[in-house]
Amino acid sequence: MKTPPSPSPSSLVPQLDQQLCFALYSTSLAMNKLYRKLLRKLDLTYSQYLVMMVLWERNEQTVSELGDKLFLDSATLTPLLKRMEQAELITRTRCANDERQVIIALTPKGDALREQAKAIPPCVLAASQCSLDQVQDLKGRLDTLRASLADAG
Repeated sequence: MKTPPSPSPSSLVPQLDQQLCFALYSTSLAMNKLYRKLLRKLDLTYSQYLVMMVLWERNEQTVSELGDKLFLDSATLTPLLKRMEQAELITRTRCANDERQVIIALTPKGDALREQAKAIPPCVLAASQCSLDQVQDLKGRLDTLRASLADAG
């Protein structure tokens, strides 16, 4: 019986276009480019938009609560929140019960952006050329993948 040929060294090298990590990375770049264009009208960065969405869901949250929802640590979040405060979108107030905690709240200007932001999800859905069901299915799969990777890490 003849033994199969051993694989060539080039077949052992991972191919970029076959990597899940690259598909996620390049999709993220494309998504960020789309959001940058859409958010320009609101004068928000993507990171600021994420903070605003969390606050539009429930106003007055601590920095640590925001960080937990956005998967960001306070060292990353604090400079972002300072810029948002300077833009008069949010306020940062020390908690009366615990001076170590800072409460983030929407200003009237920040709250007013909510109405304009309602136009963004339909634009993203249209740009994806997917049905709402397809997008929801993909999001569910990505949530599962993120949780599995977090458990593995």
